[in-house]
Amino acid sequence: MSIGIIVMGLLIGFMVGLTGVGGAALLTPVLILLGISPSIAVGTDLVYNSITKFFGSFQHWRQKTINLKLVKYLAIGSIPSAICAVGILHLFDSFFHNEEQVIKHALGYVLILVALTTLIKTFMKNKLEWNRLQLKSIYEKRSLTIAIGAILGFIVGLTSIGSGSLFALAMLYLFRMSPSELVGTDITHAFLLVSAAGMMHAGIGNVDYLLMLNLLVGSIPGVILGSTLSSKLPAKPLRTIMALMILVSGFKLI
Repeated sequence: MSIGIIVMGLLIGFMVGLTGVGGAALLTPVLILLGISPSIAVGTDLVYNSITKFFGSFQHWRQKTINLKLVKYLAIGSIPSAICAVGILHLFDSFFHNEEQVIKHALGYVLILVALTTLIKTFMKNKLEWNRLQLKSIYEKRSLTIAIGAILGFIVGLTSIGSGSLFALAMLYLFRMSPSELVGTDITHAFLLVSAAGMMHAGIGNVDYLLMLNLLVGSIPGVILGSTLSSKLPAKPLRTIMALMILVSGFKLI
């Protein structure tokens, strides 16, 4: 057990519980800045996320706050796309030996995108909640939903980032759902997506299981503590600070 990694997991879990900002956007760049190779950081983060999102999905399933039809359409696009991204990444490495550089630069750009997404959700949520697309049924928007799943799924397979934040923004704009249903649907779809991408990375040896265990030991109590305190602290300033930190991390990796 590494005390430093456990403490880092505790802090990241605490910030996720406190602000709701995605753990991958915080964890993956920190691991890379600590000297862990980008491919191992991404693969480990995906498997770690799969375990944490499983418990969240189970809780929302019990509460019946999951839109299963929406999860299905998103997954039809996102899972094959994420698997394809991991395959292309591995193929690139075989021919050009530049997998680490590709991941690092992709991470930088996606982190900037996630930071901007977080700021939009924080300050423009009400404007996103009302538009004509929301009046259409899920069936009418199935092609668009599958296409969005495919685009964002590719990003997640490549970087491990965006399974929550980017999909949540898309769902917020396209569908009219209660906050609890939005969160439940987002977490459940994210669980399926990161599990598929994580298995692909595990298959090519991109997962450090001891590192993942250390992170889990720290992050689980961190998330519980952060979630407990979240109702007592102002969410908007905290999310803004986290988004700016993610933005800085993104620029550092480019």
